[in-house]
Amino acid sequence: MPDKTVAVNRRARHDYAIDETLEAGLVLTGTEIKSIRAGRANLAEAYARIEHGEAWLIGAHIAPYEQGNRNNHEPTRTRKLLLHRDQIAELAGRTQAKGFTLVPLKLYIHGGLAKVELGLGRGKKAYDKRRTIAERDARRELARTTKERIKL
Repeated sequence: MPDKTVAVNRRARHDYAIDETLEAGLVLTGTEIKSIRAGRANLAEAYARIEHGEAWLIGAHIAPYEQGNRNNHEPTRTRKLLLHRDQIAELAGRTQAKGFTLVPLKLYIHGGLAKVELGLGRGKKAYDKRRTIAERDARRELARTTKERIKL
């Protein structure tokens, strides 16, 4: 059964040079998972942080469940990430010492469970972003010309 992608943080790869990715589970309430399964989540302003030996997802927006009652969840509450203790220790060391940041890249459903793909990345400077855009445009132009050449 393929994964169902719910939300993608498109700005993450633009703003950060991602070195490594890993998968983490999420601790959610009932109305949160129902809302995620309905596709009503957003990672645009989200980031992850290691505090007191635990990993947290901060700023992710999961819309309130439409059929929920007064016990519906807070849309931007801080959610705990499920990682192994040694993974958390390694991430804590790398984010503190080397200037890396934990960025959520994708939120998806895998086997009925909500997972988030985290990227360990370093922030890009403005000139790096321009270089990335120029490389992408060059690849697009090359693909366009080869496609036109094949048609002839």
